[in-house]
Amino acid sequence: MKLRLELEVRNPGFHISHYDKLLLIGSCFTENIGQKFTNLKFNNLQNPHGILFNPVSVCKAIKEYVQNPVYTPNNLFYYNEAWHSWNHHSRFSSPVQQESLDKINASNTEAHHYLKHADYLFITFGSAWVYTFTTEALGATAGQVASNNHKAPASWFTKRLLSSPETIEMMEDMMKAVLSINPTVKFIYTISPVRHIREGLIENNRSKAILIDAVHTVVNKYSNNSFYFPSYEIVIDDLRDYRFYSEDMVHPNYLASDYVWEKMVKAYMKEETVQLNKVIEEINIAYKHKPFNESSNQHQTFLQSYYNKTKILKEQNPDMNFEKELNYFKNHKI
Repeated sequence: MKLRLELEVRNPGFHISHYDKLLLIGSCFTENIGQKFTNLKFNNLQNPHGILFNPVSVCKAIKEYVQNPVYTPNNLFYYNEAWHSWNHHSRFSSPVQQESLDKINASNTEAHHYLKHADYLFITFGSAWVYTFTTEALGATAGQVASNNHKAPASWFTKRLLSSPETIEMMEDMMKAVLSINPTVKFIYTISPVRHIREGLIENNRSKAILIDAVHTVVNKYSNNSFYFPSYEIVIDDLRDYRFYSEDMVHPNYLASDYVWEKMVKAYMKEETVQLNKVIEEINIAYKHKPFNESSNQHQTFLQSYYNKTKILKEQNPDMNFEKELNYFKNHKI
């Protein structure tokens, strides 16, 4: 008896390895998957503007990585005793104006140089709902879209739903800009399975429908360099159960993220990459191991063994950073 539908993800015609350069941008789901890439020592850069949800903000940020503009005091506004950028997540905010500018410009410059040589650009859209500025908003042009509201008053914003045609247009414009500095990059689009219930469940579904239509239109039109990874469908239609969500019933939990990751690994990675993942994960587990007795001979042998394994792996993969693991295994020996 078949009790569920399982979504099988097909290989898109390429394979991702530890030596590819991956740039990931978009919603908080991006960072969940991105952290798995990081933990397994993949060469990746995540959300240089911080978490972004809507296509306007994502596409605008990517075009900034192409152009590498220099932010000045005129690009910031002061609110609640801190300086903020309407284009960036609050992790770039600071009570000191120059500190905020330095963080923004350093991140933009890093992303600019990274994007020029990136092999894959992962783009995750979370919502087609956008919040545009009213005339009351500080340091903003009325009608433009905010990337982060920085807990500003509701009177500073007006909500509206993007249309599929305008989303497609901005995606195509963004892709054209990226290809002007990196003609070989591949675009991998995903839709976040996170429910944006602040808008309401019906409104969330309207939003996801627009994103799905826009993304598939672009992927079908530019099938030589654009691809779709079905994160949304894996969680919503394959797992299809609230036990795969966190307590808020909005965000997929660790088990769901792991399941999506396994689907990506199976479809997007060769067997040698999968095996290397397993070796690195074994070292990660050893690094996190908390011994009952640190001075025991058993634990000292354990540390020496994993120091040797990690050192050999580093020699075999010199571009991977195992500094913290090697230091731990070496310095905890008595």
